[in-house]
Amino acid sequence: MAVGNAAMIKALFQIKANLDSGIPQAVQEMAMEALTGPQDCVDDNVKIYQKRRDRVVKALGSMGLTVPTPEASLYIWAPVPDGYTSAGFAAKLLEDIDIVVTPGSSYGKYGEGYIRLSLTTPDEQIEKGCQRLESWQIPSP
Repeated sequence: MAVGNAAMIKALFQIKANLDSGIPQAVQEMAMEALTGPQDCVDDNVKIYQKRRDRVVKALGSMGLTVPTPEASLYIWAPVPDGYTSAGFAAKLLEDIDIVVTPGSSYGKYGEGYIRLSLTTPDEQIEKGCQRLESWQIPSP
């Protein structure tokens, strides 16, 4: 509730209506344009993420991790090796080869036993990370 000068209350209402009381009209109009405009960028983005996904899955496989290939995702969920927790394995990757992953335990009890790798990183970084993974021997816990 707000009480005060009518002009100020009207201005406050406009701000609230456009910022935090639903999706702002400008964002709705941009979404409509994106959905009704040319869609060739969608196929281009799908190809980029498929290439990244396949490269990361290959690198993880070369380490001995069995990773199902996701059909649609910006992330790869990989099981951690036996004897590791998700946080412990994530820490080991960071300490040993400077790779940042998210421990699955960050997402609750069902995430434990997995790490999450992002495919939103630029191709050059993905390749650098994959090379580091492929050259690393997983140490015993």
